[in-house]
Amino acid sequence: MSAACLAHLTVAAASRWGSRVALRIPGQSDATYDSIDAAVARIAGGLRALGVHRGDRVVIHLPNGLEWIIAYHATVRLGAVVIPANILLSAAEVTYMVEDAEPVVLIVTAERRDSFRGLPIRVVTCGAAADAILFDDLMSADAVGPEALGSDDLLAIGYTSGTTGRPKGAVLTHGNVYASLAATATMHGRNERDVVLSSLPFPHVYGNIVMNAMFLAGTRLITTARFDAGEALRLIGKHKVTLFEGVPTMYFQMLAHDAIGQAELGSLTRCTVGGQTIPRAKLEQVVARFGCDMLELWGMTEVAGPAVTHSPFWPPHLGSIGLAVPGTEIRIADLADPTIDVPVGQSGELMVRGAQVMRGYWKREEATAEAIDANGWLATGDIAVKDKDGYYTIIDRKKDLIITAGYNIYPIEIEQVIATHPAVVMVAVAGIEDIEKGELAVAFIVRRDGSDASEADIIAYCKEHLAAYKAPRRVVFLDDLPKTSSGKILRRALRETYRQNETISD
Repeated sequence: MSAACLAHLTVAAASRWGSRVALRIPGQSDATYDSIDAAVARIAGGLRALGVHRGDRVVIHLPNGLEWIIAYHATVRLGAVVIPANILLSAAEVTYMVEDAEPVVLIVTAERRDSFRGLPIRVVTCGAAADAILFDDLMSADAVGPEALGSDDLLAIGYTSGTTGRPKGAVLTHGNVYASLAATATMHGRNERDVVLSSLPFPHVYGNIVMNAMFLAGTRLITTARFDAGEALRLIGKHKVTLFEGVPTMYFQMLAHDAIGQAELGSLTRCTVGGQTIPRAKLEQVVARFGCDMLELWGMTEVAGPAVTHSPFWPPHLGSIGLAVPGTEIRIADLADPTIDVPVGQSGELMVRGAQVMRGYWKREEATAEAIDANGWLATGDIAVKDKDGYYTIIDRKKDLIITAGYNIYPIEIEQVIATHPAVVMVAVAGIEDIEKGELAVAFIVRRDGSDASEADIIAYCKEHLAAYKAPRRVVFLDDLPKTSSGKILRRALRETYRQNETISD
């Protein structure tokens, strides 16, 4: 067995922390380290009785909760491969994963069982459902111990969120996930005194790291199936949370919530934010109100979690994503020739190499070859810059670049400005096709309650802080912004909304 393997993770945690509370879910009984490990051993035995063996695939389509954690680690213990499917995904999206990865078992809620009839797969349900195997019944099987696995054994196939097209399955090994898990725990200073609050979906690559850190570092994890800003603020105060983990939209919603003024946040020692770039103005508001370090990070499914992050062990550098985690190399490559590194201060494509880089895309050799070069460098698709102190800053996604009459416009640059407007809660900018100029920038904004800021107000504000050609041509006000199942804002959906409802005219 390799040390860089997750098959023994719950066993080691139970041995070290035993009857200490590991998991707390509001409204449910607490789960201890040893009770989780015992359940993992039983469910693993039940899955083996169903015919799940080393290398087989198992889809887990459940909300955040104890059952998800047990199903995940039971699968891992057998040497089988987890296919995490966010509970917010549609039946069609999960069916696509099933057809692509050809798993042998699908674990779902009883309410969703009917959505998957006709698939050639054994279905296990949490809760009674017709023509399904009850998850709790698997507990009657004999307990089994972990398989002897190595760092090169497959652990998961994580399907990309599909913000730019059909999801691809990133094949992750035990070594990939363990490298990210250990490096992140070290950089963030996770320890057994931490009380962590996170509603990040466990199927999400960083939500998975947060969940597994509970076993690696001995943190107590408080989680909910869905994020609610008011509930999050309440739980931080009630449970003396030391570390809150979220995506930008969660912080936007908490800052705008009526309870923010009375929230008891003094126990927080640090917060993390990733998934998408957060405007500096919002970062400063979070730091001022939450009163703790804000650790920005960058990662993606293809690197099994964060590859660049900040740490509480050095001074904050707001606006950047931080430094490379231990064991990971980062370089900024020329956009025209990725074999050439650009000088410090010049933008290029963020490239990653190291133990956490995926093996490749499931059954997609051509896509794998396009993403990872012969020297092991993964092309991330993110445009970034490195400063003189070694910190990296994301400029934008290559595919989100807007070209207007020959001028390059980065949506994030416009978003950073609009986010400073007092009327704005959330903002996203997308490029809309235009016959004359190629593309035009359109800003989609969620206004603060009671605000009457107009389209003209926002455009004028942008022109005060940006070159005129960078100012959005139109502003669309929405009640909310469309997001992926992991909380990322979907620019593609914004473009479609605009096409259906608007026509740009000069």
